[in-house]
Amino acid sequence: MAVILVTGSNGQLGNELKEAAKNYYGYQFIFTDIDTLDITDKDQTETFIRNADPGWIINCAAYNLVDKAEKEQDKAILINSSAVSNIAEAIRESECKLIHISSDYIFDGNSNVPYNEGSLPNPLSVYGKSKLEGEKAALMHYGSMVIRTSWLYSSFGANFVKTILEKGKENDRLRVVFDQTGTPTYAADLASAIMIIISGVIRNKLAFHAGIYHYSNEGVCSWYDLATEVVKEAGLDCNIIPVLSKDYQSAAKRPAYSVLDKTKIKETYNLEIPHWRTSLNKCVKMLK
Repeated sequence: MAVILVTGSNGQLGNELKEAAKNYYGYQFIFTDIDTLDITDKDQTETFIRNADPGWIINCAAYNLVDKAEKEQDKAILINSSAVSNIAEAIRESECKLIHISSDYIFDGNSNVPYNEGSLPNPLSVYGKSKLEGEKAALMHYGSMVIRTSWLYSSFGANFVKTILEKGKENDRLRVVFDQTGTPTYAADLASAIMIIISGVIRNKLAFHAGIYHYSNEGVCSWYDLATEVVKEAGLDCNIIPVLSKDYQSAAKRPAYSVLDKTKIKETYNLEIPHWRTSLNKCVKMLK
């Protein structure tokens, strides 16, 4: 029986993996979070992984407070990079495969075409830098797949979509930036894609190709477009006002453009990816 260890399982993606796991029989899932496995503790990580003996590890654990990371650099690096090194080191001489989740924030946003896996990283923030270091740590293990994603949201946890829904009920207008462009990712879609990849390798004997991949939903929008769609789908009487990033104070600088090219993951693992509006509609209906 294949053993799949999930770290950071109380977050958005981790919770969606718990839901996705219900559709996959014949696997043993071990869902952990900091209360059961602190991956920043090297000895604890090594002991836990040795005892569990997983064939796969999905690392969803992350420090993702983008603005706060500017003041908590050590904490961001500890969780987003050093902890990943602990996992990679623990499985260094094993056949265990690691799927590590990274971010579009490793790019500077100066492009005007979608970023592919070979595009040069140049993070603008402490958070982005810590995620890039985490990628390097993961790839020290030959059996690692890094999946960069963007603008993650879900019915679980705190995220932009839930914030707009909550504030849209309380206010008749909200100011949202319109000069940052990317693609939202429904965490349930990413969880499904991860399980399709794992199941394909285990059950259908598809080849596992390590390396860097990009995954988000299809399509492109600004945060303003996304907020507008959220209030429309929810039937809220709230006017979304477009504002420039320079008029919206934040500690960390965000990439102005971070659209990801998904060609590689679609072709390598034969994935079909839904449009962001389709998935957003599903999530908003659940939240309503």
